Amino acid sequence: QVPLVESGGGLLQAGGSLRLSCAASGLTLTFSSYNMGWFRQAPGKERECVAAITWRGGTTLYADSVKGRFTISRDNAKNTVYLQMNSLKPEDTAVYYCAASLWSSLTAKSTLYGHWGQGTQVTVSS
Repeated sequence: QVPLVESGGGLLQAGGSLRLSCAASGLTLTFSSYNMGWFRQAPGKERECVAAITWRGGTTLYADSVKGRFTISRDNAKNTVYLQMNSLKPEDTAVYYCAASLWSSLTAKSTLYGHWGQGTQVTVSS
């Protein structure tokens, strides 16, 4: 059973918006125990963290490249984390993954996330 399932990806033109969702159903602990992150990986590039949020949702972090355009949020009652992406650019094209971490502090390090989804493709055309 895949613990995290992403949805909402697609193909769109630059300047458009998408909202990604990640539903948790197979985590070891309750969803609200985990800090959650959204990562992306473009062809030939390393996986990078674009946004992360603490278990309660009170603290977030963003990559500089997406600040002011992307917003991460979560609904613990629905076991879901979201990534609202606005003003999309061609360089945002990548496979987007959500991940769950039990690390004590919010982190952008992928190695500190123990559960991953299978990813959803986002393609932004110019």
